[in-house]
Amino acid sequence: MMPDRTNCELAHLYFNPKTHKDGIPVRPIESTIHASSTKISKFLDKILRPIFDDKCKDTTIIDGASLITELSKYNKKGLLKPTTLFCTFDIRNLYTMLPQEETLDILMTFLHAHGYRKVKGISIDTIKRLASIILQDNVLAYGKKIYKQTTGGAMGSSLTLTLANIFMSNWQKKLVEEQTKTGEFYGRYIDDIFMTWNRSEEELRKLLDDVNTWHPNIKLDYKIGFSLPFLDVQLTNNNGILSTCVYHKPSAEPYVTPFTSDHPRHVFSNIIKNFIERATRYSSTFEAFNYERRSIKLMLLYNEYPSTFIENEFHKYFSEYISKSPFLPLIDDEQKYFLMRKQILGQPTPRQTQVALSAALADIDNDPPDDDESQQPNPDPKKPEEKNSN
Repeated sequence: MMPDRTNCELAHLYFNPKTHKDGIPVRPIESTIHASSTKISKFLDKILRPIFDDKCKDTTIIDGASLITELSKYNKKGLLKPTTLFCTFDIRNLYTMLPQEETLDILMTFLHAHGYRKVKGISIDTIKRLASIILQDNVLAYGKKIYKQTTGGAMGSSLTLTLANIFMSNWQKKLVEEQTKTGEFYGRYIDDIFMTWNRSEEELRKLLDDVNTWHPNIKLDYKIGFSLPFLDVQLTNNNGILSTCVYHKPSAEPYVTPFTSDHPRHVFSNIIKNFIERATRYSSTFEAFNYERRSIKLMLLYNEYPSTFIENEFHKYFSEYISKSPFLPLIDDEQKYFLMRKQILGQPTPRQTQVALSAALADIDNDPPDDDESQQPNPDPKKPEEKNSN
């Protein structure tokens, strides 16, 4: 974890515009590639993220496909009614508003609560000290000045995402309990939350206004309705029937890797495959699928993909699921489409596979926690344990 002094340099700050938001605010990013703490950040993230992925999977939205799966389960339970409301909200500037000392304490409480006294042979007190280097000793350059970050963590540091997730898993506890008690769905993707609601809209607004007061650093902006976008999927309660399709942000430009770029042919094939697979997973109706398929083809043509190449790739993809399929750039049989979609929905997405593999690593090379101790989290997360547990 020692930095290489020959190429070590301060992190430097730059800004990315959020073109999909009104007023086009900017997102501060820190380039930490050669920063002195980068190796520590990557190491801690490597050992802590699997624990989060494993212990918090019930309330984590991995991607749009996982949200569709969970809402389909909710629907099959008979909980989706014609009056069921959807609610989404996002946390403003989560990474840069994390309270540093509190986040470190919550990390300790999280590890204690799940029975960890050591992770990969490292005491959690040592882990806290290393994490404090990432959060509290973060120095960066901007312009001709040097700054120390006193609130939040670096967007660009591997560990910041995991710390933000662990902080939010603690912040959301009351909300999760409320939703679980009433049988409603709650899921979070980093700083974006999706909920269902079967009481009045007025009660929901009252709850969210109260939630906005829970922590001075955590403020949310919410939307309520029967049809809302979340990540890249549009979800609609169509009179008690769940309808889904691909969502495109209004500011999104129709650009992908141009066919004329210097990339191997399989790169272009994978781009088409990924777009078609997303369209199939997300489109709950044959009509929505064909609309998205046409949009994909237009976008590819715009980026100079040959029409014959597009149609060949479409056919190659469809023929994997439908034997003896005629050579068509689209499926003209609704029944065949739903058969294909059922097969695809039964398979995990690459991202879901990645998270599952990460979660499987949570307790590898960790001593099993003592049953009695695992039920008793350390009452003072600032004070290390006096006796050895693992």
